[in-house]
Amino acid sequence: MDLHQTIGRRSLLKGATASIALGVAGLARAAGGRAEKGETMAGKAAKAEVLEALQEKMDRHVADGYIPGATWLIHHDGETQIGTSGAFEMDGAGRPITRDTIFRVASITKPITAAIAMKLVENGTIRLDDPVDEFLPELAQSRVLRSVESDLEDTVPAERPVTLRHLLTQTFGLGAIMVFPEKYPIQSAMREAGIAPSWVLPKMTSDEYMQRLGDLPLAYQPGERFLYNNGLDVAGILVERATGKRLGEVMREWLFEPLSMKDTAFFVPPEKLDRLPTQYGPDFAAGDGSLIEYGPEQGVDFTAPPPMDSGAGGLVSTVDDYAAFQRMMLNEGELGGTHILKPETVAEMTRNQLTPGQMSTSDAATFMEDGGAGWGLGMSVVLGETKMGLKPGAFGWNGGYGTTAYTDPESGLVGILFTQRLMDSPEPPKTYVDFWNHAYKAIG
Repeated sequence: MDLHQTIGRRSLLKGATASIALGVAGLARAAGGRAEKGETMAGKAAKAEVLEALQEKMDRHVADGYIPGATWLIHHDGETQIGTSGAFEMDGAGRPITRDTIFRVASITKPITAAIAMKLVENGTIRLDDPVDEFLPELAQSRVLRSVESDLEDTVPAERPVTLRHLLTQTFGLGAIMVFPEKYPIQSAMREAGIAPSWVLPKMTSDEYMQRLGDLPLAYQPGERFLYNNGLDVAGILVERATGKRLGEVMREWLFEPLSMKDTAFFVPPEKLDRLPTQYGPDFAAGDGSLIEYGPEQGVDFTAPPPMDSGAGGLVSTVDDYAAFQRMMLNEGELGGTHILKPETVAEMTRNQLTPGQMSTSDAATFMEDGGAGWGLGMSVVLGETKMGLKPGAFGWNGGYGTTAYTDPESGLVGILFTQRLMDSPEPPKTYVDFWNHAYKAIG
């Protein structure tokens, strides 16, 4: 559904609202003969009204200058609804956002990396609770800081080996320490090594990344504490070493091609660059809430193969591609007769793996919605009330470049919102909140 015409910005927004209203209403009329299967005409009209309201919300965020554009997808009960708003650039210039616009999806890469790592478990290459030493000798016989405040030389031996479960649950001992500005020597050391969590992806090869990480002590004992991000980069490197191939190649062979995810990769090739919009984010130097372009000068460049395929945040994708992955997970590892994962694997990935103590630390609480969510294998798992209105049992994650994607098996909902505005705080952006509130209303 292409909701926009290449006309003036204001007319574009009005036309988009009208188009989705007419398109959904037409769908309801065309489907009237199927009403006996469950959804009444009144229900279809109510869904159309909610989708129109969602369109109006996103159009308003564009008109207000909060986002340059967005595309979203809601899949439920065999039907897929697509909406778009805005354009590639903040001033309304450039191409309008369309269904096949390619976005930098950031940390919603993590669930895909976890799925690929779990295929290694399924084929017997490694068990979930095996030490990773065979593939990642840099983590063998690790040293651990005596306390997080310690100097880098003040260490003790690791009490247990790092396992694949530790990597996927982000409890292996290194990651984001949520103290700002930097307070501890290990924070500075990670930044200076180029491996600290950031919107800037690692600018080194996988082997160099592991060498730099292995040269540092762990901040906490393996399995002790949730520290966001780095575990999924390391898991991706484990996949590479176990297969002898780049992570992107393994993902393509094991996941993207079987699910026809034709636009998902770790960079955008030249023939598709016209579908990659400008990335925006806060002007931290100005500190006035204004937005600037985030390109190569800010360390954001997806126009060529990266030195390292970041399993924590390096993919680009479209809403249709990412929905194929989500629908496979919703259907317990299978989509359209193509089997990717075993049902028991999906069940293990989408259950909370953390203890209450691990979820409540200062480094984890923000990511755990203050008790409303936990963490499975490579993804968030909703346990209770969340700020975005997600329901218990939903699983997925958000991406710092402006993306959110969750699957709710209880209601059968797959939802995705892609924007090109960098998140500027741990709080969910208002675009995310508006999207999820309307997504749930749309399915009744």
